[in-house]
Amino acid sequence: MAAKKKASRRPRKGAGSVSSKASGAKAAAKAGDFTPKGAPRRTARTVKPAQLRNRDYTGEQRLLLLDTWLRSDLSAGDFSSLVGVSKHTLYVWKRNFQTHGPAGLMGHRKIRHGSRLPEVTRRAILLMKEMHPSWGQDRIHDMLLRTQDLEASAGAVQRVLKDAGYVVERAATKRNPPKVTRFEAARPNKLWQTDLFSFLLKRQNRRVSMVAYMDDHSRFVTGFDVAAGATAEFVCRVFEDAIANYGAPEELLSDRGGQYNAWRGQSKFNKLRVKRGIQHRLSRPRHPQTLGKIERFWGTLYQDLIEPNVFRDLNEARERIAHFLGFYNFQRTHQGIGGLVPADRFFAASDEVRRAQEERVATNARELALHGVPRKAVYLTGRVGEESITLHSEGTKVFLTDGEGVREEVELKHPGRREEPGPGESRLDGVLEELAEAEASGVLGADGAPDEEIKDDEDECEAGGVEGKPGGQAGDGGDPGGALGPDDDE
Repeated sequence: MAAKKKASRRPRKGAGSVSSKASGAKAAAKAGDFTPKGAPRRTARTVKPAQLRNRDYTGEQRLLLLDTWLRSDLSAGDFSSLVGVSKHTLYVWKRNFQTHGPAGLMGHRKIRHGSRLPEVTRRAILLMKEMHPSWGQDRIHDMLLRTQDLEASAGAVQRVLKDAGYVVERAATKRNPPKVTRFEAARPNKLWQTDLFSFLLKRQNRRVSMVAYMDDHSRFVTGFDVAAGATAEFVCRVFEDAIANYGAPEELLSDRGGQYNAWRGQSKFNKLRVKRGIQHRLSRPRHPQTLGKIERFWGTLYQDLIEPNVFRDLNEARERIAHFLGFYNFQRTHQGIGGLVPADRFFAASDEVRRAQEERVATNARELALHGVPRKAVYLTGRVGEESITLHSEGTKVFLTDGEGVREEVELKHPGRREEPGPGESRLDGVLEELAEAEASGVLGADGAPDEEIKDDEDECEAGGVEGKPGGQAGDGGDPGGALGPDDDE
């Protein structure tokens, strides 16, 4: 019986070798480029290291290192690990020395001269990064354009930070979930999002609740408040205040919390929104991504305001959050809406703001090219009702431009302002001329008093009961008694 020939199996395409995969995974993990399944991924963040190493050696230093290497009888790889120079650099130095002698080591290596941005822009970038270490290159790019009228791409910002000593640090983050479908309302007040958030008053060790309403189209926070408890009455009161200030939305999106939705019957909030004719949409259970816009706002509020500060009490927390919301709505740029601020979109002024930014950047670019210093200009743009307006300054004049492009000039210097008196003149000359004209026209009498019946001064003094001061006349500060009490200013 013939022996059966052993069948050879070819590995399936893509299957690979188990041992080779395991060895490759171990090598990658050892090298730091492998992320085990379920482990947090790492992303890039620009930070400033504690100490930088200077690799720009002089000719004397190169000659000394080369001489030390040749005398040590060590290999290039072993010697390079000791001094921090690659072995290829050592070979290049050796070849240059053999060809040109010591002069071959005198030339410096090519050094990139860094960013070509103006010095004003570079200082602004570094100042923003120093004041806000968590800001990345995209955020600094948007804030430069918005607040300083300076233009620098995100890549240019990154180069400036790198030249200043900042390096890219690998920071651990959570693994992103599968890509979700994004949505955005088509116009302001089409859809609002609302949610509740709690934080700790550190000084009192007491947890308080905050509710907020956000316009989905613009990310504009229309209403908020902070209270000791998250009750339905608290949520309804803030909702009515927001409607009174900015109008009612067509739809409202919330989670399934008891403050918004009742399992049985109608909740107080549902009765209020039905009375207002507002449709109510509920997010999917255990799916906070549906309310992603307002959830992201909670993260910004906590990171920028609540975590680094200690509030004295509930009233101070409410006041500080109100100030932060003024900055968030009207000054802080938002990457989700193209670098605009929420107020630009909510008040339908996005196009006007874009045009104003382009004009400001062009003006500053011209001033930087001619004089090296950006011009401090005034720009106001927005809408009044349905009319778009732009207000900007040029020297001592202010130009008001409407939506049709019609410009109206306003002189900042008042036309009737008196100039400084010259030699032989006095500031009272104009007053004396006016008095002379009034006397000539018969408005004043011969004694300089108006031609009308005047009461006797003694009668007025007797009516007041105080010699020399008419009755009812206020003392210093406007107080009839002549002085304010300790609580009168309240």
